[in-house]
Amino acid sequence: MKPKRIDTFKPRLKVMNPDQMWSIHAAALEILKTTGFKMQHAGAQEMLLDAGCSLSRDGRVRLPARLVENALKTAPKRILLYNQKGDEAMDLVGENWFYGTGSDATFTIDVNTGQRRRTILEDTGNFAKLVDGLENIDFAMSMGNPAEVPVDDIYVYAFVEMIKNTTKPIIFIADSGTDIAKIYEIACLVAGGAEALKNRPFLLNYSEAISPLRFPQNVMEKLIFCAQKKIPICLPSGCNAGGGAPVTLAGALALGIAENLVGLVVHQLAAEGSPFLFAPNVSVLDMRSAVISYGCPEWSLTQAALADMRDEIYGLPIWAYAGASDSKVMDAQAGAEAMFSIITAMQSRCNVIHDMGYLEFGTTSSLEMLVMADELVAMSRFFTGGIPVDVETLALEAIDRVATAGERSIFLADDHAFKHFKTAQFLPKLLDRAQHESWEEAGSANLYDRCNAETKKILSEHRVVPKPEGVLKEIDQILT
Repeated sequence: MKPKRIDTFKPRLKVMNPDQMWSIHAAALEILKTTGFKMQHAGAQEMLLDAGCSLSRDGRVRLPARLVENALKTAPKRILLYNQKGDEAMDLVGENWFYGTGSDATFTIDVNTGQRRRTILEDTGNFAKLVDGLENIDFAMSMGNPAEVPVDDIYVYAFVEMIKNTTKPIIFIADSGTDIAKIYEIACLVAGGAEALKNRPFLLNYSEAISPLRFPQNVMEKLIFCAQKKIPICLPSGCNAGGGAPVTLAGALALGIAENLVGLVVHQLAAEGSPFLFAPNVSVLDMRSAVISYGCPEWSLTQAALADMRDEIYGLPIWAYAGASDSKVMDAQAGAEAMFSIITAMQSRCNVIHDMGYLEFGTTSSLEMLVMADELVAMSRFFTGGIPVDVETLALEAIDRVATAGERSIFLADDHAFKHFKTAQFLPKLLDRAQHESWEEAGSANLYDRCNAETKKILSEHRVVPKPEGVLKEIDQILT
């Protein structure tokens, strides 16, 4: 057989047809045109009115579709994030996907005691270091609001802790124009100046509007600041179906998209061509517990729909979530919910996928959960890679050798197996495949035990590339 190139089909999840997508998009535009929104930032409102929006007697801004069309034309379709060493790290375009942690958890599961407790600054550092040492986790978020630091600078301290403990890209939170300015100053120090940071950004801001259709002063301060400084930003809404949005998913999607489009328009009016992630965020308000569910199938379904709409309508990189659970501990529920969201986010080709390692609907973080999620991403990556078909993988020569070599000949002893076994099969690091006797002899550890041991090993042995002493001293001066 002559060598032949055969493109590998890679499985992909699609959940909407074009008619559905355009109907939801049209509904979002109708919301902006007819219902309008409350803009609580005077400067942003002035920009909108100057651009052609109208203001109703009750103070609601109404936005014409042409401003959305203009913003979609000027916003970049590709956002390239670098690591803190200046190397390309996350190419946010098309079907590329990247996984990372979340932010703002109030509690964590202590890696030594297994008990739920309040988060401290050291936890943010530990998560960042773990991210730095995990092969399949691409970016860091704080995973906590430290209890012992000044409230006004909580996000600045968390950002510095991540800077010290990872060189991977960072997605950061800020409260207002004041603390984001400090974070920007620190980022410039790490990057080697404002121009270097603009040319090779290693950070992305996560901010949120308030559903339904309200845009507070501090949120817009951050949005405009990032636009002017060319810091990539995403602005998800809080449109959880049944709470901040209609209980029906189509209605929730339309509202979330409308809110996101307001952010996009203001962002592009403030600085045309600045990088903006498309980021409607549609989960559900659980009707029994009144919590925002992180383990629900609806969130995975709506972000798959948004990935479809990215391909059909918007073209911008999109924000998503995965690897989280409503369970209070890392148990079977946590594994099931984490894997469902991880594989569907990947199969949908979402781009920036955060919240890995969350328990208790985003209230509690778990280092072990993140380590498990890293393994689940690896498994999903293998599946999504499809089945390569060529001369080597068809293995006709190997089949001929083994089949004609005698009854005791096996493929395991053939050179073909030695050459390909590391790539032809998924080789788990933490998932157990041992025989029962061997498992018992090794201590009968369950998956949580293995993840706990791996967490402690990485935190103990992994070495993060340190920042220059001069940079660290200047950062400390900003904190004080």
